[in-house]
Amino acid sequence: MAPSKVLAGARVVLPTGTVDDGRVIVDGTRIADTAPPDAETVDLAGHWVVPGFVDIHNHGGGGASFTGGTAEDVLKGVHTHRLHGTTTVVASAVTGDLDFLARRAGVLAELAQQGDIAGIHFEGPFISPCRKGAHDEELLRDPDPAEVRKLIDAAHGHARMMTLATELPGGLDSVRLLTEHGVIAAVGHTDATYEQTLQAIDAGATVATHLFNAMPPLGHRSPGPITALLEDERVTVELINDGTHLHPAALQLAFHHAGASRVAFITDAMDAAGFGDGRYMLGPMEVEVADGVARLVEGGSIAGSTLTLDRAFKRAVTVDGLPVEDVVAAISANPARLLGLADRVGSLEPGRDADLVVLDAGFDLVGVMRRGEWVVDPQLG
Repeated sequence: MAPSKVLAGARVVLPTGTVDDGRVIVDGTRIADTAPPDAETVDLAGHWVVPGFVDIHNHGGGGASFTGGTAEDVLKGVHTHRLHGTTTVVASAVTGDLDFLARRAGVLAELAQQGDIAGIHFEGPFISPCRKGAHDEELLRDPDPAEVRKLIDAAHGHARMMTLATELPGGLDSVRLLTEHGVIAAVGHTDATYEQTLQAIDAGATVATHLFNAMPPLGHRSPGPITALLEDERVTVELINDGTHLHPAALQLAFHHAGASRVAFITDAMDAAGFGDGRYMLGPMEVEVADGVARLVEGGSIAGSTLTLDRAFKRAVTVDGLPVEDVVAAISANPARLLGLADRVGSLEPGRDADLVVLDAGFDLVGVMRRGEWVVDPQLG
């Protein structure tokens, strides 16, 4: 076990606010309220210490996909995102054949059981062909509750979230089924009306999958799903803050109407995150990444992102002008709460896992700790 540490002198962001010249005590794998006599002091003056990032929607990174490849490939992607501050990640699978997805869920479930990932998110195949984005239209299907149950069962208790076009036949019954089994029902890749979206929320849907993207735009006579998802206090809205998926004004609109307590920053990352430009596969779809933007080779639709959450954090503060405390809520506390893990991760409170990120004065990442061990050591430069 690593020696106990006192991280001293930094600006520490707590649920109650920011503490200047604060300290975080790490004892073993947990955050403690008192330091043992032999604790090592780490001077972090001039830096920020924030909770480790929690990503509830992520398809891969480091050249590895969560939808395909071996368990070792998945771990490679997980490690890539840890290097960028994401200490808790849900592995997202894109649309595929139902039997393939069930088998894939078994592989991912073993990694969740080991604690390497925080669960599984199924994005598809129960989505609208009208808003398919980077999903193979030939593999899309209506959300049959029996098939939804098949994927839940295949995940062996580790299904965390499923994205649905809830206006499709079977959509509302599937939302109810997911809710009964403790799985988050997310509205996304949808062509729903405002009224249909309200029905989905009443049935139990609590997340908007990458709000604004892959859904009808907001209209003054047809407010659509965006308005319904923003105005309902029961819903948390995902945002991809990479400067490509959203105009800064759209981000500000979401924060203004939902409030910082109902926003979750996600990456929606694919293989190229932390890896580089080139050609990749997103499920069965070929993707070209150029200048960090991923698009389908055929059709040109945006195909996930190459975002890492440290970049999303810095952009939110330095470009969007959001308070650091609001960004911490969106990137750590809120997604941890959604996953039911707020008693373990998402804040720097005693008893929580020692998962944290150290940022310099310009909000560039210089340190990452997961469960008391440095993944990126700020003392090594």
